Amino acid sequence: MEDLDFTSPAREALYDPAIAQRCFESLGKPESVAEGQSFFSEGQASDRMYLLVEGEVRVARGGKALDVIRAGEIFGEMAAITRERRTASAVAKISCRALSLDTQQFERAIENAPEFALMLMGILINRLRLMDAILDRTGRRAEQGVRDGSRVFDKELLDELAGALGQRSPQPFPAGRTIMNEGEKGGFMYVVIAGRVGVSIKSKIVERIGPGGVFGEMALFDLSPRAASATAESDSSLLPINRGDFLALVKSKPAFGVALLGALARRLGQMTAQKG
Repeated sequence: MEDLDFTSPAREALYDPAIAQRCFESLGKPESVAEGQSFFSEGQASDRMYLLVEGEVRVARGGKALDVIRAGEIFGEMAAITRERRTASAVAKISCRALSLDTQQFERAIENAPEFALMLMGILINRLRLMDAILDRTGRRAEQGVRDGSRVFDKELLDELAGALGQRSPQPFPAGRTIMNEGEKGGFMYVVIAGRVGVSIKSKIVERIGPGGVFGEMALFDLSPRAASATAESDSSLLPINRGDFLALVKSKPAFGVALLGALARRLGQMTAQKG
């Protein structure tokens, strides 16, 4: 657990290679990489993710080996989701065949396989839970202070989400109203349409979220106890989204899934950097 690089989600119990293959085969570009050649290099600006069809790929950072990717596994997905520079290099150990998707192709592919977006989301959530536990154990959370939750959805996409879930109107929460409690089970995540929400852990505010932000997204994947509490700090309007809504929204508005995955991936990157 010394180096939490998380280069291979395929090692996780949540990973289903059949779901990944269905997503990549719909729009993936076939690529062949000879032994010793690179798929991508550390620090490179690249927006492609890969499903390895045949061969083995060595993943390294700063010359230090981190992982070996084998057939049926995906890699390079973090940079494709966040559109940030590569944090590691990937080199073919032997001749390889792969399918690759850039960010736009990924967005179109998950329309046909929204379960792939949900699977990636579950993997990211599990990693966030692990990082939460590590930050608690090492005392690093106390150094973090109160975060301003980043905006996940712009106003245009917010309006589209509200329209797509017309059967479920945004819910009003007056200032001071509790939205969810730490330790309870929940089936919804919430998108802040208006107002401001304070998120707390063990009665300490850790994040404040405004319009376009989200919280409670871990509930979309499972019914584990809430990791935090949330209270409306001002009169707020929130759009609740359950697992079924998520799959439907990814099919009809894949930009929703890409934006949410990007927010989770960036949060994971920030927490990993905080761990040091």
